Amino acid sequence: MNRELEQYIERTVIPRYEGFDRAHGTEHVRTVIARSLALARHYDVSTEMVYAVAAYHDTGLAFGRERHHIDAGRILFEDRELRRWFSEEQLRVMREAVEDHRASSDHAPRSIYGRIVAEADRCIEPLTILRRTIQYGLAHYPQLDRQGHYDRFAEHLRKKYADGGYLRLWLPESDNAQRLEELRAWIRTPNSLREAFDRIFDEESAG
Repeated sequence: MNRELEQYIERTVIPRYEGFDRAHGTEHVRTVIARSLALARHYDVSTEMVYAVAAYHDTGLAFGRERHHIDAGRILFEDRELRRWFSEEQLRVMREAVEDHRASSDHAPRSIYGRIVAEADRCIEPLTILRRTIQYGLAHYPQLDRQGHYDRFAEHLRKKYADGGYLRLWLPESDNAQRLEELRAWIRTPNSLREAFDRIFDEESAG
């Protein structure tokens, strides 16, 4: 890993996540970076490119959630400092990879860089997903009561993660498939899902 690139990203990119909701904060970006670099070991890719794509992948949240993947790609591509380490062609590939990471994207990632970071961003750890979904609801829908939060929580999980949901997995080297099945078992058992929601919701509301 290029030490100057790492220092630049640690100093100027990672801190941007401090202003995002808890589900997309610095812990999240560091997790995606670590998972991306671990997956990258299975492929003939540039470690620096993977690292940068992972670091920038959610920076577009500064402009709202709906187009955050597009905005993040633009932020990366327009960062003149990155031209110290990457060519224009590399930056184009990196921009596309950032744009393609979103789980609800209507097309497969266009390169291995997009597939690596998209897979890493899935972070399918069932209890973490339940907690992040609740955190997002508390941050963005403060007007909802407890039942409203549960309804939003359960609907989001069904649309994204249930059988037939829009989430797609891209790399066989990831352990996401097994973890996704574990999460689907929660979704198929409403009583267990509600019990987990109530426990986590109380913890997050108290925090």
